[in-house]
Amino acid sequence: MSPETPGEAQLLTLVIPVYNERESLVALHAEIAEVASTLPEHVEILFIDDGSKDGSWDIVRELASKDDRVRGIKFRRNFGKAAALAAGFSAARGSVILTMDADLQDDPHEIPRFLEALRNGLDVVSGWKKVRHDPWHKVFPSRVFNKFLSVLTGVYLHDHNCGMKAYKAEAIREVYLYGELHRFVPVLATARGFKVGELVIQHRARKFGSSKYGWKRFIKGALDVTTVRLLTGFGRRPNHFLGSWGLTFGAIGAFGFFLLLVNLLARLIDETVGAGLLTQMVVLTLSVGCGLLGAQCLLAGLTAEMTVARKWLDNDPYSVSERVG
Repeated sequence: MSPETPGEAQLLTLVIPVYNERESLVALHAEIAEVASTLPEHVEILFIDDGSKDGSWDIVRELASKDDRVRGIKFRRNFGKAAALAAGFSAARGSVILTMDADLQDDPHEIPRFLEALRNGLDVVSGWKKVRHDPWHKVFPSRVFNKFLSVLTGVYLHDHNCGMKAYKAEAIREVYLYGELHRFVPVLATARGFKVGELVIQHRARKFGSSKYGWKRFIKGALDVTTVRLLTGFGRRPNHFLGSWGLTFGAIGAFGFFLLLVNLLARLIDETVGAGLLTQMVVLTLSVGCGLLGAQCLLAGLTAEMTVARKWLDNDPYSVSERVG
């Protein structure tokens, strides 16, 4: 079952994050092996166990002992999908890298179509689950998020969140992941000048386990969109972005105080200063104060994101306890 040692130019690496997916791993491996037998490329299968607690790592070990195409990396705890993908990209040896989820909702039989799209000139191919087998309360917010992200970044994809994507190695080597930026790889790759496209793929209903995402994902996603916009548009000139916000809020505050001064002078002239003026001053002061505080929080958060991004460039955002294969 083991192929001969391949050269890098002929190697396809499958990077598969795993988090409590014990029940699906054997079936997933069998499907990948079936597809791999039809491909001209050699295949390596790289499982990244992101701190699973259900014995998923035992299955990865077993698969690696039987098939030397299988490799595994085990994290000491759950570091998140972005960290798992970053570890997989770092360890991948192939000239083409394809990511997919381990829950069997991504169909390995789509792999040849991704490879064909790359051969036709794309650097990054993102899957599009046009027909989704998920509850409406996951599908609708996801579509809104995808539309918003496309408009904001100019990278028009129907399904930025799809876990099944294919990359030429040179493209993914120039994209750095931390936090939850794995959802924005096509945007980050586009910012580097790579050609990105999408492919309609089959989405299968979940057989095992439960979704790892909840409503908090969309709140975090909205904040991450702001981060990505900053990194891709102002990564080397952050003050153009931060300074513009500062000047805007400063102008609003100055205008508010100007109105307050004019109102105060008018009331003094009419000699009708009283409780009404005091109330108006309190309301306006609180409004201006809240606006300034909100601006400071936003700008401080963005500045912190930039600092974190630079920090992670020199430090892996995960800790590995074991490797196999």
